[in-house]
Amino acid sequence: MKHALFLIAAIVVAAIVPLLAAISERARKLHADALVFDAHVHMIDRQFYLGGDIGDRVPDGQVDLPRAKEGGVGAMFFSLFVSEEYYPQRFETKQVFRLVDLALTQLERNRDKIELALNASDIERIHRTGKIAAVLDLEGGFDLDGDLGVLRDLYRLGLRSAQLSAHNWANNFADSCCSPPKVHGLNERGRAVVREMNRLGMVINVAHASDEAIAQTLEISTSPIISTHGGMRALNNIPRNMPDDLMRKIAAKGGVIGIQIGNDFHNPRAFEWRTKHAGKPFWDTSDIAKKARTGSIEDIDRMVAPQFPMVGPPDMPASVLFSVDDWIAVVERAISIVGEDHVALGSDFDGGPDPPRGMHDISDLPMLTDAMLRRGWPEERIRKFLGLNLLRVFRRITEGR
Repeated sequence: MKHALFLIAAIVVAAIVPLLAAISERARKLHADALVFDAHVHMIDRQFYLGGDIGDRVPDGQVDLPRAKEGGVGAMFFSLFVSEEYYPQRFETKQVFRLVDLALTQLERNRDKIELALNASDIERIHRTGKIAAVLDLEGGFDLDGDLGVLRDLYRLGLRSAQLSAHNWANNFADSCCSPPKVHGLNERGRAVVREMNRLGMVINVAHASDEAIAQTLEISTSPIISTHGGMRALNNIPRNMPDDLMRKIAAKGGVIGIQIGNDFHNPRAFEWRTKHAGKPFWDTSDIAKKARTGSIEDIDRMVAPQFPMVGPPDMPASVLFSVDDWIAVVERAISIVGEDHVALGSDFDGGPDPPRGMHDISDLPMLTDAMLRRGWPEERIRKFLGLNLLRVFRRITEGR
């Protein structure tokens, strides 16, 4: 047993050392010193469907706490994903509470490494202790009808960020980017949800929302809004990405835009390759209503489980993937539109991204800092992008200052 463990450790070290050697000493120091606050990291779903513990290093997927620590992560939107299969039979609210229950259990079990954060001051306090700060974030619908009582109960449990649309599924109060519209943006219940999230001090996450829903939310919200993980339609003309004018409006209202780390969002060649091999775009959920309209919630669990851990296609040719520098150029394009105070890292690790060539998981985040320095970014801009911009907006929303 000891010999086997030694071999495993040797393999891990052998894999990590060449990467560390490729990153400059200046980049390593800056990355370690900065607050790395990732706006979107998929957590808990893997453990819900496959078992295990977030504190254990696993050989596949892109996220676990040991690798997050190696990647220098100091805080994250600890994102719980309710997939579309739970919506046809209206299991979505039950699934949210199941995931929150497991999240709180896992956070308590790993309290020496990670701690729940309810506001920006919590993040700063937790970060000072050397632990990771976890902001509970919901990807998907908390209730397709927008029940404000459910929203308030989730807030009491510690949820501080929620997606306005039900992922790529149109709910009954806010339209998604990637399904036929029901209410052409927001209806009165959608407006009530926005107002209640403002009152509570919750992040309104417009990732996956339709253009109309985003524009109407900007008109109503008294707080900044956030798109935690996405791309630019100017670079890849797909509905999941955002047009320049909406990016500018989010920035003008003090919000921030998280840039997703995958190729599909920003690299048309990679998007076309994946679409061709999958037979449909990555956001297409049109077949789910037929597949998931009968059975128990446990039947749905069994249907959904095989998709985890969610990672990009393992066989995508390296020649199709863009480099880390190409990805930084995407961020630079975003900065040219909204300014350096309104962009953030929103990796979406374990949510299906196919990261830049040479990157594999969350432990590779220092490669971004190295590339930013290599491209002449000043340290202040790097610190803003890695975490300070998101922290500033999170403080404004949760603490009103």
